[in-house]
Amino acid sequence: MDVPDIRLILTDIDETILPRGASRVSDRTVRAIHAALDAGLRVGPASGRGIDWIPPFFGGDEQCCSTCLATNGLQVYLDGRLAHEEHQPHDALEQAAAIVSEVPRAGMLCFDGGTPLLVAGTREDLAVPFPSYAKTCKEADGVPAFPVVKANVFINGDEAQTRQLLARLNEGVDALDFDYARVGFSNVMPHGYNKGSGVLMLCELLGIDTRQVVVFGDAGNDLPMFAAVENSVAVANAQPEAAKAARWHIGSCQDDAVASAIEALAAGEWPFR
Repeated sequence: MDVPDIRLILTDIDETILPRGASRVSDRTVRAIHAALDAGLRVGPASGRGIDWIPPFFGGDEQCCSTCLATNGLQVYLDGRLAHEEHQPHDALEQAAAIVSEVPRAGMLCFDGGTPLLVAGTREDLAVPFPSYAKTCKEADGVPAFPVVKANVFINGDEAQTRQLLARLNEGVDALDFDYARVGFSNVMPHGYNKGSGVLMLCELLGIDTRQVVVFGDAGNDLPMFAAVENSVAVANAQPEAAKAARWHIGSCQDDAVASAIEALAAGEWPFR
């Protein structure tokens, strides 16, 4: 087949290019991103992480994330410039916190930059689905008054309990969307904003078609991004719903499969069959 004219590559971080428990991506991944940048492509992460958390995953190499979607597309960066930032509606966050407070072992985070603020629930329950946030979070007396970009809800429970909580929140809070990131953890987004809307915004800013984009992911918060572009790619360790939604499939995060694909794209080759 003819190689599409790819101009933009975006990849999820956690368990797509960053193995669980790792503190930074592989050197090969960093080299692959630079090869794509040198070839004239825009390439970077599309993550649920806030922007303050992202550069350390690349060893502080900010070129690797100068174009990126942070906080599930609520922060859109192009060539190191913040092109758009969407804030969470305050009243809706308070609604969500009230619902979460009624659910045993559940809780909610709002972020002050890179600092998680525990606005509902306990550090002990947070430690089960997200240990790193449990270590660094600060307890807060309710939803903060300042504009919040990143928020999450969590539950110390299984998949069924996680999905039950998210169904209750999605039904009860019209102004927010709650995705299934993984067992016990969900991203909170203003209704209609996600990685998919972020990809479309970057396409508009760059003046390119969605067919000129390749995206990589592994989880529920990648589904809007997969739906927005033709060339969606799931790693082998992806959640079943992400694997089903993807057009293309590659090897696992642990095996640097995304780095391998980016190397091929940087060389003008098409790695998907």
